[in-house]
Amino acid sequence: MSSTPVIGVLALQGDVREHLIALAAADAVARPVRRPEELAEVDGLVLPGGESTTISKLAVLFGLMEPLRERIAAGLPVYGTCAGLIMLADKILDPRSGQETFGGIDMIVRRNAFGRQNESFEAGVTVAGIEDGPVEGVFIRAPWVESVGGAVEVLAEHDGHIVAVRQGKALATSFHPELTGDHRMHGLFVDMVRAER
Repeated sequence: MSSTPVIGVLALQGDVREHLIALAAADAVARPVRRPEELAEVDGLVLPGGESTTISKLAVLFGLMEPLRERIAAGLPVYGTCAGLIMLADKILDPRSGQETFGGIDMIVRRNAFGRQNESFEAGVTVAGIEDGPVEGVFIRAPWVESVGGAVEVLAEHDGHIVAVRQGKALATSFHPELTGDHRMHGLFVDMVRAER
């Protein structure tokens, strides 16, 4: 078996291309995932940003909601950014009507917690497990984590709010590391996937 993990990017909406580039830079084979059969072929999966309600509806439409829930529950390594963090939450504080998540992290999240599009910002974020200084966090209509269960490790906070977490094989950040050219968060995830193979 090749030592290079195959990592998918859920390609329903969001920064798919940027994640594919960042994963390749972090020494993974990266490919888009839109169908259940493509999901079956990956060792790990990135859930990109976008609009969590739309991602939820498209996942149902493309027949991915249940297969994704099952694979995440069975231990598929997964990394969610921004809306992807919301999709990994077991509970959303203020869900839109009919909004569903894949689950996987015992946390409660608040959508658009850092404000609307015009309140987007960048900030250095010190992340546990990431060496060589803070990562540049791009926050675009970003959620934050209101609270976590006992099994969840808080990796980073910004202005007193949780913005990066890990539970077992699931990793999530409120911010978009794929937009910065700093591939250390993707490198951390690739290492998580590699450790499972």
